[in-house]
Amino acid sequence: MIEISNLTKYYGELLVLDGISKTINKGDIVAIIGPSGGGKSTFLRCLNLLETPTSGTIKIDGKDVTDKNTDINAIRRKVSMVFQHFNLFANKNVLQNLTLAPIKAGIYTESEAAQKAEELLAKVGLSDKAYAYPHKLSGGQKQRIAIARSLAMNPDVILFDEPTSALDPEMIGEVLGLMKEVAKEGITMLVV
Repeated sequence: MIEISNLTKYYGELLVLDGISKTINKGDIVAIIGPSGGGKSTFLRCLNLLETPTSGTIKIDGKDVTDKNTDINAIRRKVSMVFQHFNLFANKNVLQNLTLAPIKAGIYTESEAAQKAEELLAKVGLSDKAYAYPHKLSGGQKQRIAIARSLAMNPDVILFDEPTSALDPEMIGEVLGLMKEVAKEGITMLVV
């Protein structure tokens, strides 16, 4: 499913990723651990080209995402990302946060996206927050919404960039519980 070969990333003179090679199979759950500043988040961001690798190749389902001719948006439709600081749109309510990308990507019509969003909100236990804005949500609620947003794209892979680090200790359990449920669905997960 994901084949990484000699992935290297420099920021100026600073070598951040040094020739990483790894194969990740469908349904694998991979934990990426290491010290702060060790390149873990950069590695995830390279997988969906939020960061451009200096060299090496990344193939997802046989498609080389580092090839300039590859439709990266098609890849991103199947590889979702959950960010450390949620990255919800502050000017959009929860329902709009969940439906925007699937509609723009042509995955769903507006009505289909709304139905899917309602199903996902029920799944993450936040049906009552559909019309709330992010500033009215707790950190744990924001992260569950961010996970629901990633699931709205029907991804094959979800990249989790420190999904619990910005949460209060009492909120961590609910997010980890949701991640365990996602893992049971067979979605490939890479977790920093």
